[in-house]
Amino acid sequence: MTAPGEIETGEDYREAVLPNARWEKRRFAGCDFAEANLRGLVTQGCTFDDCDFTKADLSASRHQGSAFRSCTFDRTVLADSRWSASSFLGSSFVDIGFIRVALRECDLSLASLSGARLRKANLSGLRFREANLTDALLREADLREADFSGARLHGADLEGADLRGARVDADLLTQAKLRGARVDLETAVAYAAAHGLVVR
Repeated sequence: MTAPGEIETGEDYREAVLPNARWEKRRFAGCDFAEANLRGLVTQGCTFDDCDFTKADLSASRHQGSAFRSCTFDRTVLADSRWSASSFLGSSFVDIGFIRVALRECDLSLASLSGARLRKANLSGLRFREANLTDALLREADLREADFSGARLHGADLEGADLRGARVDADLLTQAKLRGARVDLETAVAYAAAHGLVVR
């Protein structure tokens, strides 16, 4: 293990068995956590840059103020995990189920969530700036106060979602499926304008 404050670079944690580990202020760069057993992992103030979590088990894990930048989550198990005030800037999520995953005050700007299954998820207040949400399933999700500035939402299903107070732009209003979505007056007016209607 490196000394406190030093960065662990390129370390191989593939298939490591580290259930219920507790990491505080540790820094990782280019590390391989593929297929590792990290069930119940607790991180606080940790940073992970360009790390690979393919098929890793992060179920029941807890994360506070940690950053996962440009990381790969491919078929990663996230069930019952909790993420608070954490960042996923530029990370990619492939074939991920977000059932029973709690995200609070998290930043998913520039993240790739194409095809993500987020039905009925509570994503209120999260940042999705310039994220790729193409074909994502967000039906009936709680998206209040979320920020979708510059996000790509072609084919995304937001039917029945709650978008009150969310920051949206023309791409969401014209490319996503919004039937039955709940919006505030400002978004309703923007929706009408984006579809060529004149509101007076």
